[in-house]
Amino acid sequence: METWTGSDHDLAMQEATDKTVLGNFNDVQITLDGIKYVFSKKDSDFMVNITEVDGSVKDYKISYTFGVRPLQQYLVDFDKGKKQVLRVTWDAEKNQWYHQYSGDTLDPHDWMHWTQSSQNWNTMCAECHSTNLKKNYNVDEDRFNTTWSSINVSCESCHGPAEKHVNWANNIQDSLHNNKYIIAGKSQFSQMNMCAPCHSRRAKLTQNLVPGTHFEDQYLLQNLSQEFYHGDGQILEEDYVYGSFLQSKMYHNDVTCTDCHDAHSLKLKEVGNNLCMQCHEPNYNEPSHHFHPQNSEGAQCINCHMTGVTYMGIDFRRDHSFRVPRPDQSVTYGTPNACNTCHADKSKTWAANKVVEWYGAKREAHFSDALLLSAKNKLSQKERDALDVFINDLNYPAIARASVIDNVQITESKQYEALIKGLNDASPMVRFAALQKFRGLSLEDRTAIALKHTNDTTKLVRIGAAQLLLDLDLNTLTNIDVSGITKSRNELEEMLFSNADFSTGRMQLGDYYFQTNDIKNAIKHYRIALKKDSLLIPVYTNLASCYSIDGKPDEALDILNILIDKSPDLGRAYYLRALLYFELEQHAIAIKDLKKAIVLEPSNSRYLYNLATYYYQNKKFEEGEETIKKALKLEANNPDYLYLLALLYKDQGQIEAS
Repeated sequence: METWTGSDHDLAMQEATDKTVLGNFNDVQITLDGIKYVFSKKDSDFMVNITEVDGSVKDYKISYTFGVRPLQQYLVDFDKGKKQVLRVTWDAEKNQWYHQYSGDTLDPHDWMHWTQSSQNWNTMCAECHSTNLKKNYNVDEDRFNTTWSSINVSCESCHGPAEKHVNWANNIQDSLHNNKYIIAGKSQFSQMNMCAPCHSRRAKLTQNLVPGTHFEDQYLLQNLSQEFYHGDGQILEEDYVYGSFLQSKMYHNDVTCTDCHDAHSLKLKEVGNNLCMQCHEPNYNEPSHHFHPQNSEGAQCINCHMTGVTYMGIDFRRDHSFRVPRPDQSVTYGTPNACNTCHADKSKTWAANKVVEWYGAKREAHFSDALLLSAKNKLSQKERDALDVFINDLNYPAIARASVIDNVQITESKQYEALIKGLNDASPMVRFAALQKFRGLSLEDRTAIALKHTNDTTKLVRIGAAQLLLDLDLNTLTNIDVSGITKSRNELEEMLFSNADFSTGRMQLGDYYFQTNDIKNAIKHYRIALKKDSLLIPVYTNLASCYSIDGKPDEALDILNILIDKSPDLGRAYYLRALLYFELEQHAIAIKDLKKAIVLEPSNSRYLYNLATYYYQNKKFEEGEETIKKALKLEANNPDYLYLLALLYKDQGQIEAS
């Protein structure tokens, strides 16, 4: 208790008082990125007056502090139970106000604006800053009734409910037993399930966090997508450590968080290289290994093996994948490396040559090679075969193998063999990722693959199986199969509703109803998703399609026009609008839009096929032949395209060619 007091967990969230507020509210006026702030106190209340970029002015009362070092944020109560995190933030080291994502001018209606969804405490922050938090989100009303047992991260956040533990401690007879009725976190597996729920970038599978529950029964971990990580798996966006740690040799050698960090104070157990020397041989701390002057910055283990990124403007966090610098990959792929982080005046080639000079030309096999390879647009047969082997090579981290599965494209049926083997992998991440790659198959094939996984031991995988079977008629199944798929579908729905307060979560809920032909509900949730984030582009095309199916072409056209205004270079928007104009018998406009879509996405053969079909139906056979041949250059064996070409030849009297 003494070491926990004053820790970041203890101070994770507090009521705003003279004791807890670090920021300067003594009638301070500042302007940041075109926004004017006046910080003041009114009796015991902390107030901020904000003049937005659109000229609107409003006073806000600070209700809670959030965090303490190196920065402190502030929460404001809004209607419908929402709490919003101010963009303006207190730098606790420099003792000054600053803007996160400094330099950006944000309209009050922008999703990233502090009053909008991306800065909503209930959705983005609450679960990991308070104990026994219940979000209590009402999907229909977009309203929260969020509660907690302790305002901060207290004992029960990690060790679980303490009632049985207290009873054990107060009962002399029970105290003789080894079971103390708390989660101890002694094994690596147990400790990961304690720490990872909050120290990871993930999507929820359940409504509320239950301490100690297996991670994949509560969360879907973000894979090593290049949206969030560099191509080799190094941190790019915030990953909160777990996604990096799973990549590391440390993790695969049974190292735990508490080998380096005190569990309660959260401080490092040793200073400098002494921390690493707890386990590593002394020669790693010598110039013969690191080739830098002893006790210099270059001699510090973390500067070579734990590079970092500054988030939230001033919060520097280190990469926990504990990797060997690979400037050779930087030369080929443009990924960062530790050498050039310090030697910024030198080239990547210089750094790569230094590594060869010191350690020889051969690099140890590393999963990053496969990750980088899997992101290439075109792969040779040899490269693709190597990736299929990698997917099932248990010598490499599961998160990397799952990420490679996500990256690769299926271009021939033989490539499913590696994925079918992956369905039996020990890692739920790999099994889930493999299941997702079967979405393009026929319902019959998907059913044969997915049904056996509706009873998987892990909830994540069961949900993945349910996602493959949304269009399956349960009346065609046996009672045993119906039981499994019903359970997995219920778990899928729980996941979707658990994330419906996110704009993307609401979009996925709309997708679910769209895929199950509940068009009315799909429209409802797509509209709310756009209300939360008007720049969530994929929603527009799906919403337009729903309106069209629902017999509302005018609404569909309005949505597509809005989309084209927002994304004038999106070929699919013009394609869908062309289909709509065809339905409305406005062929000239439709053709214009279809040709625009082809210009914007010349590699999309479906657009060419539709145009060629129009030419055929309107007896413009030469134009149709020219167009479908372009499609066949992209997909030479597509039977629909070949059949259309045969029809065009036939109607031109070219019987032999057809």
